[in-house]
Amino acid sequence: MEKELQYIKGVGPKRAELLKRELEIVTPEDLLTYIPRKYVDRSRVYTIRELAADMTYIQILGRFVSFEEIGVGTKRRFVARFTDGTGVIEVVWFNNYQRFATSLNTQSIYLLFGKPTVFAGRLSMTHPEIEKDPDMKKYEGSLQPVYPLTEGLRKAFITNKVMQEIVRNVFAAITVGGIRETLPAWLVKKHSLLSRGEAIWTVHFPTDMRTLDNARFRLKFEELFYVQIELLRQKNINHSEVAGIALCTSGPHLAEFYKSHLRFEPTGAQKRVVREIWTDLKSGRQMNRLVQGDVGSGKTLVALMSMLMMTGSGYQACLMAPTEILATQHFENLSAELGGMGVRIALLTGSTRTKQRRETLAGLADGTIQIVVGTHALIEPTVVFKNLALAVIDEQHRFGVQQRAKLWAKNTVPPHILVMTATPIPRTLAMTIYGDLDVSIIDEMPPGRRPVATEHYFHKDRNRLNAFIRNQIREGRQAYVVYPLIKESERSDYKNLEEGFKFMVDCFPEYKVCMLHGKMKPEEKDEAMRRFVCGEVQIMVATTVIEVGVNVPNASVMVIESAERFGLSQLHQLRGRVGRGASQSYCILMTDVALSKDSRRRMETMCQTTDGFEIAEVDLRLRGPGDLDGTMQSGLPFRLQISDLARDSEIVNFSRDCANEVLAQDPLLTSPNSIIISEQLKRLAQDKVNWGMIS
Repeated sequence: MEKELQYIKGVGPKRAELLKRELEIVTPEDLLTYIPRKYVDRSRVYTIRELAADMTYIQILGRFVSFEEIGVGTKRRFVARFTDGTGVIEVVWFNNYQRFATSLNTQSIYLLFGKPTVFAGRLSMTHPEIEKDPDMKKYEGSLQPVYPLTEGLRKAFITNKVMQEIVRNVFAAITVGGIRETLPAWLVKKHSLLSRGEAIWTVHFPTDMRTLDNARFRLKFEELFYVQIELLRQKNINHSEVAGIALCTSGPHLAEFYKSHLRFEPTGAQKRVVREIWTDLKSGRQMNRLVQGDVGSGKTLVALMSMLMMTGSGYQACLMAPTEILATQHFENLSAELGGMGVRIALLTGSTRTKQRRETLAGLADGTIQIVVGTHALIEPTVVFKNLALAVIDEQHRFGVQQRAKLWAKNTVPPHILVMTATPIPRTLAMTIYGDLDVSIIDEMPPGRRPVATEHYFHKDRNRLNAFIRNQIREGRQAYVVYPLIKESERSDYKNLEEGFKFMVDCFPEYKVCMLHGKMKPEEKDEAMRRFVCGEVQIMVATTVIEVGVNVPNASVMVIESAERFGLSQLHQLRGRVGRGASQSYCILMTDVALSKDSRRRMETMCQTTDGFEIAEVDLRLRGPGDLDGTMQSGLPFRLQISDLARDSEIVNFSRDCANEVLAQDPLLTSPNSIIISEQLKRLAQDKVNWGMIS
């Protein structure tokens, strides 16, 4: 479509500039693909008595009873009182309200459509859509789209109704048939999908829920299909085209470690995963494998054994962790495990001193350092390896794909990639988020590990909790107390770290208490951690900086303050910081008595099970739209804008089956049937897709 946006009827230069600034809508096609996020049944009219602040868009029918201009200057506003006989609601306009002040009256019947809120204890509605003396018959069975509009658009009176009319004018200029198709005709026909043009028209102008569902299915399928086909295509390329360093033998280092340094027999699951990795390493193709296992399942041992396969064959390996604390801990643990073997290992982080950094960089460049553990510092251009053959990435969800790719460039032949995560992920998500990786699962815990006992306490149980902590410390144990905030927030009444630290110091004057959070200087963090690890400190008050990797076997108590503020996955990760020694460990979830339904379900789930995969399934069912954005999508080739992985699992499975079918018949996407697919993949790689959420 070549027509400029400003020349579409109802837009003009000012609105075109506003749409560009507020929504990044630049072209008419951008408008068509700015999809409503939800829909409201316009056949339902609410009474004011029924309204509540947590309701979405609704409509009310009644009369205005008074009008008043309030405030001065930029704070001036126009306020009306509106009634339907069951109650009264305030209607408010800010800026450019003159046309309402002169056109509204107290005699006519009006239909108001908007979102109710509560301000200063009174119901109100800001900038609603208004219709005078409405014909309610036209709304029978009607679905009103609700667009994700900004406050700037609302102040300029660009409402849902205005957006819908502008979209209608775009269609008038190009027709439904003028919208480019992005799926092959045979695929659309085989699965009885709507055309792209029909689907886009329907999501803007739905006539009923059945056709709307069909339209949304088509658009979600399209998005997920291209995500899956790109992931599978990349996986096929890795398997068939990307050469990797091939090992002929697992080498003497692994044999020596297994015979003389391994302190306990690996679990069956660990042995199985090591065999899967060995199969990859001797295959001659680059390994891209995810090792997924619950907290404490022994992923690090698997990674160490894999690295020893490389060092025993004359190559180098690296382990990249998301935080300095975790990197340092990995370095210390691996150094202890390898003591006396003659394998040289180094640590490289942002805090590594200049002299040590210089020595480490030289050792990596000449090959005398065989294993390096570090943070993002490992992917800096100054880090040059002599023969890097394996890169282990811990907690992959904290790194983006680009960071993984930078490790690829550290060797002429791309190093093998081993990704580890202690965040259990349901199968549907795993095959999407990590769709370009082979997946290994460690589903067995080492013998002798006791499940952490989890209890839910309320703030009124504080004395009982303190007595419990004191008894544990008397038995020689230590405790974590985790808070969600560092400083007081004006918008939050949650307990914060600084107050909590003072409280614990006052409650336990006979014991040492330290504090740890992300804003401390590296040397301060290291000192606090050292004191806790060696037992000088009995209680550590911290933020979630300890969520991943911190290993203190003597710590037996994890108290999570304001636990309702954490997601299930994070609660499970925090719980995993205890239960790492031989003694029974405990996790105490502290909350207020008043909890939402979802928060109560999270607390119940934590108390009922320690199975990370079961917790992940519950977490997935509790998630709302958009909660999987950010880190969860960092591994996807194209960002999801329409689909929601938590809610669209059936479409994910279906789209993957279709993508597999296409690639099985045409792996290179060069046949006439696949031309449209390869062209769309090129567009997606170049363009920023400007869809709106519709889940």
